Amino acid sequence: MSKQRITTALVILTAAAPLFFGLNFLLNPHGAPDGFGIEPWPQGNAQGYFVVKGVRDLAIGATALVLLALGQRRALGWVILVDATVPLGDALAVVTHGGTLTTALTVHVSAACVVLLTAGMLLAEGRTRTAHSPVGQALSA
Repeated sequence: MSKQRITTALVILTAAAPLFFGLNFLLNPHGAPDGFGIEPWPQGNAQGYFVVKGVRDLAIGATALVLLALGQRRALGWVILVDATVPLGDALAVVTHGGTLTTALTVHVSAACVVLLTAGMLLAEGRTRTAHSPVGQALSA
């Protein structure tokens, strides 16, 4: 399997995961928080949180898939690099709002690592392509 195919598979995983999580928060607001690591508000006043999280994750996943479908792999690398802030922010939210460090690390920081790896692979792929393109050759000459 080529490196580009592996990177493409990682992009699909990186995009599909937040799509799944977003849909889970929108369609399963009582069960989804258990996997996130923060206990839901007891009176249900935090229902807006589930909509925000769900829509956020749907937008992140859809953006990655649109860029992949358009063949904009370098731009996708930059977007995914920026998207790594989301699971890192989630980890911070978990440890500062009653969740465990174990959950923050195993769920959110591990996700951030996959996202950062994917971004790095995409950005490295773009540099290799640029170096072999006529424009890249002209710039390096």
